[in-house]
Amino acid sequence: MIIKICGMQHAEDIEAAAQMGVHLLGFNFIPNNPRFVRMISSQAGIIPDYAEKHLRKTNKSSDASTSHAKTSRVGVFADDMPQNIVTRIYNYALDYVQLNGNEPAVTLENLRRTIDPDIHKGIKIIKRIAISSPADFDKAAEYEGKADLLLFDVADVSSLANEMQHQSADGGGNSPLNTLFSVYTGTTPFLISMPVAPFPASCISSINHPLFAGINLDTQFEQEPGKKDMTAMASYLDGFNNIR
Repeated sequence: MIIKICGMQHAEDIEAAAQMGVHLLGFNFIPNNPRFVRMISSQAGIIPDYAEKHLRKTNKSSDASTSHAKTSRVGVFADDMPQNIVTRIYNYALDYVQLNGNEPAVTLENLRRTIDPDIHKGIKIIKRIAISSPADFDKAAEYEGKADLLLFDVADVSSLANEMQHQSADGGGNSPLNTLFSVYTGTTPFLISMPVAPFPASCISSINHPLFAGINLDTQFEQEPGKKDMTAMASYLDGFNNIR
C-alpha cells in the first residue's frame, strides 16, 4: 500500500519519512498555501531554497538503505501555468505532478506531452478530486487514461457512507470506507485522504476495492504548517504493517 505525505518542508522530517519507508513525499507549490516551497534568487539564477539540502537528504536515505523502496517526490500544484510546473519538475527532480485545481483532462494530456520524455521520462500525474457527495465520483471518468493515480479527498466519510447505506437495500453491515469507495467504477488506481483526521488503520483494512492504492497524509500530525510530528506519524504508520 502506498503511503504519501504532503506539505513537507523540513530536512529532518524528510529524512525521517524516508527511513519510515514512505513512498511519496509531497512538496507544495501552491502560492497561497502556508506550506508553499519558495524559490530564491541567487547570482547563479533562480534556485530552489529547499532543493539542494532537502533532496540530498532524500536521495541519501533512499540510496543508503535497502530496507525500504525509493522515496519519490511529488510536486503539488493548482491551476498553475505549465512553465511553472516544468521549472519545478526540473529544479526539484520531481517524479510526480499532483494537480489539485480545476484542471480539465486536456491539461493533463498537454502537460505529459511537454514533460515526457524531454524534461522527465515517465513522469506520473495524480489528479485530486474532492468528494462531498457520492455523485462526485463521476468526475473521475474525465481522467481515465490521463491520470496515473487519482486522489479522492473526502470531506466526511461517515456521513457519506451512512447516506449511501440508507439509500441501499443491502447497504447495512458494510464498513463506512468500503461502502463509500464501492461507488467508484473507474479503472485508474486511487489514493484516499481526509482534510484533518487520519483514517484509522482498522478502517483502511476494510477496503476491498481492487484499485485502492494507498493513503495520503497532508495536514495530519502537523505541529505547525509544514512541520510534522514525526514520532506520532511513525506510531500511526506502524498500524499499517499488516495491511501493506
